[in-house]
Amino acid sequence: MTVDTLFTITFPLTVPFWALMVFAPTWSITHRIISSPLIILPQLAIYLTLAIPRFPDLWEVVSRPDLDLITAFFGRRDGAAILWAHVIAFDVFIARWMYLDSRERRVHPLLMGPLLVFTLLLSPMGLLIYLAIRTVVGPPRNTPSTERLAPG
Repeated sequence: MTVDTLFTITFPLTVPFWALMVFAPTWSITHRIISSPLIILPQLAIYLTLAIPRFPDLWEVVSRPDLDLITAFFGRRDGAAILWAHVIAFDVFIARWMYLDSRERRVHPLLMGPLLVFTLLLSPMGLLIYLAIRTVVGPPRNTPSTERLAPG
């Protein structure tokens, strides 16, 4: 597959998972699917397909962060596709965690739906907002009080 094709399919492969979390958050099938960390495998497969051929250059960029190196690497078509696959994989991973955690804490789906969409678009900001919500909501409501005291 070409770089363009891999780039083009990266996001659509995640849409079903986002749709389940946003539009069917309380459906038991959604919980079963999203509970599996395997939902990020398609994005990781694309990332590896793109990154392995460029591994020496990618390693140089990540092991010796320099703005000029980063700009040169990710400014190329294949570098941008690698970055996109990386971002999408982590967006799904973050959203998955937010979804599962919010269900345990009983955060209302009408709050989480828009937040998950926001996280899809701007994941660091969405995560920050969710962390604030999580602090206000407090510990999961279905755990015994002794577990609430445990760190983590």
